[in-house]
Amino acid sequence: MRSVPPVGGAKRFAWHYLEMVVAMLLGMALGELSNLLVDLPDRPAIELAEMSIWMTAPMVAWMRFRGHGWRLCNEMAAAMLIPGAIALVLLGAGVVTDVHLLLMFQHMAMFPAMLVAMLLRRDEYTHHHAPATVGR
Repeated sequence: MRSVPPVGGAKRFAWHYLEMVVAMLLGMALGELSNLLVDLPDRPAIELAEMSIWMTAPMVAWMRFRGHGWRLCNEMAAAMLIPGAIALVLLGAGVVTDVHLLLMFQHMAMFPAMLVAMLLRRDEYTHHHAPATVGR
């Protein structure tokens, strides 16, 4: 089943943002499910990195499916991974050592970072993109 964005630039922009949030949440849920299947060491840095990757990968996959080029996908991935990198720096410097607080920071920073990335390329996110075709 293919989602169809609403008509109009602002509605498309909001719809796209919502799709990205859903992809992030799906990735987060898959990451939690993977923790039941794979027993990684229980270290804060691994948890932070793992969460960043699990939330970014499905978002990029969805963007590609929706027809976005690699440049936009890479920009969005950076918007998702930079908050995780900042959390890792705070952890490594000993400024914040509570992994739950760092995960909360990471998650809360991803939403505005994603919005900024989208606003910087507003034209790309306000018009319709056809789903990618095989071989594209």
